Amino acid sequence: MRNEHHSSVISNKKQVNIIKVTEDIDYDLQDSMLLKALTPEENTQCRRGLYFQDGKRRVDYILTYQIKKTSSSRSRRHTTRLTDNAFTRTLRRGRGPPLPKHDPEVGSPAHNMDHHDDDKCLRREEFESNLLEMGLELERDEETKTSGVGFVKIHAPWNVLCREAEFMKMKMPTKKVYEVKQSRGVMEKINTFICKLTDPLHPNVEENRLHNVKHLSYPFSREKQHLFDLSDRDSFFDSKTRSSLVFEVLKRTKCTKAKFSMGITSLLGSGVYTAAYSLHDGDVDGGNAEPNDRKLLYEEWASYSVFYKYQPIGLIRKYFGEKIGLYFAWLGIYTQMLIPASLVGVFVFLYGCVTVDDDIPSMEICDPRRNITMCPLCDRVCSYWNLSTACGTARASHLFDNPATVFFSIFMALWAAFFMEHWKRRQMRLNYEWDLTGFEEEEEALKDHPRAEYEFRVMQKSLKKEHRSQKPEKEKLTCKDRFPAYMTNIIMMLLMIGVTFAIVFGVILYRISTKAALAMSSNPMTRSNVRLTVKTTAAIINLVVILILDEVYAAVARWLTVLEVPKTDKSFEERLIFKTFILKFVNAFTPIIYIAFFRGRLGGRPGSYLYVFESYRMEECAHGGCLMELCIQLSITMLGKQLIQNNLFEIGIPKLKKLIRYIKSKRASFQQEEYEKKLQRYETDYFLEPFAGLSPEYMEMIIQFGFVTLFVASFPLAPLFALLNNIIEIRLDAKKFVAELRRPDAARAKDIGIWYNILRGVAKVAVLVNAFVISFTSDFIPRLVYQYMYSPDGSMHGFVNHTLSYFNVSHFQNGTAPLEPFYLGVLVDICRYKDYREPPWSPTPYEISKQFWAVLAARLAFVIVFQNVVMLMSDVVDWIIPDIPKDISMQIHKEKILMMDLFMKEEQGKTQRADIVSSSGCKESLTRSRSISHTPYKNY
Repeated sequence: MRNEHHSSVISNKKQVNIIKVTEDIDYDLQDSMLLKALTPEENTQCRRGLYFQDGKRRVDYILTYQIKKTSSSRSRRHTTRLTDNAFTRTLRRGRGPPLPKHDPEVGSPAHNMDHHDDDKCLRREEFESNLLEMGLELERDEETKTSGVGFVKIHAPWNVLCREAEFMKMKMPTKKVYEVKQSRGVMEKINTFICKLTDPLHPNVEENRLHNVKHLSYPFSREKQHLFDLSDRDSFFDSKTRSSLVFEVLKRTKCTKAKFSMGITSLLGSGVYTAAYSLHDGDVDGGNAEPNDRKLLYEEWASYSVFYKYQPIGLIRKYFGEKIGLYFAWLGIYTQMLIPASLVGVFVFLYGCVTVDDDIPSMEICDPRRNITMCPLCDRVCSYWNLSTACGTARASHLFDNPATVFFSIFMALWAAFFMEHWKRRQMRLNYEWDLTGFEEEEEALKDHPRAEYEFRVMQKSLKKEHRSQKPEKEKLTCKDRFPAYMTNIIMMLLMIGVTFAIVFGVILYRISTKAALAMSSNPMTRSNVRLTVKTTAAIINLVVILILDEVYAAVARWLTVLEVPKTDKSFEERLIFKTFILKFVNAFTPIIYIAFFRGRLGGRPGSYLYVFESYRMEECAHGGCLMELCIQLSITMLGKQLIQNNLFEIGIPKLKKLIRYIKSKRASFQQEEYEKKLQRYETDYFLEPFAGLSPEYMEMIIQFGFVTLFVASFPLAPLFALLNNIIEIRLDAKKFVAELRRPDAARAKDIGIWYNILRGVAKVAVLVNAFVISFTSDFIPRLVYQYMYSPDGSMHGFVNHTLSYFNVSHFQNGTAPLEPFYLGVLVDICRYKDYREPPWSPTPYEISKQFWAVLAARLAFVIVFQNVVMLMSDVVDWIIPDIPKDISMQIHKEKILMMDLFMKEEQGKTQRADIVSSSGCKESLTRSRSISHTPYKNY
């Protein structure tokens, strides 16, 4: 059953015991070897934890687990390094059957804890034995400076890498190279000029330099190894590829002795292993740090001093994989496209600043000689007020509500279409450069393994059926099993959206009550700035609530997705993205949608106001319209989310978590000087924050894209602030990925997935939203209607008076008239309010006037025309610009032809060699027959 072989090896004047264990278990287990890990001081060739103790085999992956250390175990450094092997496992079997259930020792907490730890240990033993059977090589290290944590270092030999690369159909460069066709004539000169002009903007890395030749790529095959350049096997598969291949082995390897199979995800979820990660290439700082891709990324990408340079997308992909490379490529394209949008937005804003003194409606409002008396803004405590006091608000509204706003809305709709097309073309170019043209997502979906939670639920379901003495069969979760989770999802999603509406309603009550309270102040300065104070404080409250609810909704969305128990990680991610996007989108834009489309339209009129709780009168817009208030809310929310949530949280939270993990590990009984020694690479990476996926990164950019496109008519400076944020965001994310996160498992992808569909949806909705903002929120349509239908001279003179209706103050409801009717020094009989209604002396007093219906018809007509025209223009842009660049299409076609020629020549070579062999065989047989025929008969 088992043989043990002990041998001694002298290394660096120290004796190292190498235990080779071969065990025959239920299934055929091949011979395996575990090398006892030495301390870093005992072998200097380990290169700070990047290699095994022999200094030759590279560490491709790390598994960590919790260990219990006693005083006796610390004194036996060498003999306890390999505590879990086949020998100790067999010894446990030889001790006899487990204790009976009635044994009092079984019920003790200490015994239960030991039994739980032994169960985890047995599972680790079986899993690692299966890894050895798969061809991987392991080395265990429990005597590290990280107390209570054991490390299993994994190395993939050449034959395992070849097998997995062939299984994954991974494209690798062949020996065959071909010349990449360059543009000729005028285009060549233009491209050369642009390259020289932008050369200072390119990072100083090899991957970003243009090459005239490209290696022909082909899916790796062990039968066709002669096609590839295998002169240096150590560098043929880079560190990113090696770790991804090992991770594929880990996902396929199962623990089958635990009655139900458990993969690496289940083992991580149940605590058998605490972490699984690949190693970074080396250090990023320090003069003695060896040159590596990680250090190069830190210097040429993660530094704020290179904020003006392009990103080294090729090196990012080489180090982190295609999925992360595509995210940063998309973020770079998005940021570049924000430059023209920012310039046009600044131009629109400056146009408003230049023309504010020529705006006739603003001049009429600011003219004190007109002496227009307005109706009170609230009941009883608010008095009458002069329209000229709203001069500042009216002038500020013109900065964002001017004819250039319509042009900017159309421009941003076309900008979104150009951005989507530009990204598709860039994505296809990257697919060609990264050899992803033949890669299909379906192939990866077939290899997507079940999640730990799904396997656990299936195991529970199988146990229940087995307990009922049913025939065991392969189980899976059905819709019936998930029905309670689906109902919980629907109820909780509606509840969370209801919470958002309730909070918005609470902020409305805050504005109403605060406005009334400040209006009663004896300070004239306070009374004159009531609107501005209430707007700003309410926007800040909304921001704080949005930031808090964002974190709550993210946790709720994850909890709801876990309840559904999706089978694969891809399904889990898509469901989580959908829920998180819905909740965060509603959370961020509900206050803005209320101000844009509902505020001021539900309040009623003087003498017939709409009340909430019979005492709170619904709020109204300022005379300049709600566009200024919408701008304030939008700017504070956007800038606050970017500054606090996207930047401060991303910097502070990972550093805080890293500090907490380091403090916890430092509480062990080791001496201080032991911690001052440099940790191994796998120990240093253990203290880094685990990679949580790209969903949070995409989500914050999608919400920002919504701010930039959805309500851009009210805030033309949104693209500028988004551009400034993204310049910082790129370097923040770069530093986080390079220096503060564990190295993510490299994942292949040819596009950004579901996020592209979300972007297209937001861009389509943005057209409709901006059409409604221009027609219903701004005064653009009422001004056009007045100028071309009601103005006596075709100018805007008299527009303000045209939009104000009359109200007889004797028609106030009981208890709502102002307490100080002589506040302006005169007795007021008639006050004005903004609406299109008949005057009190009309046969139909206070009824909606004909002007209202004319303006409404013009608004609806504008929405229809604007939406259809802009959508048509976007579709034309989509149709004119091809998704695949012409040169890339030609290069892909050229690759196919070259590959066919390569195989044809190979087949011809095989045929020629076969002909030569057959002809040589014929000649030999002919020579042999001739020699026989010339032999004299006397010899026989």
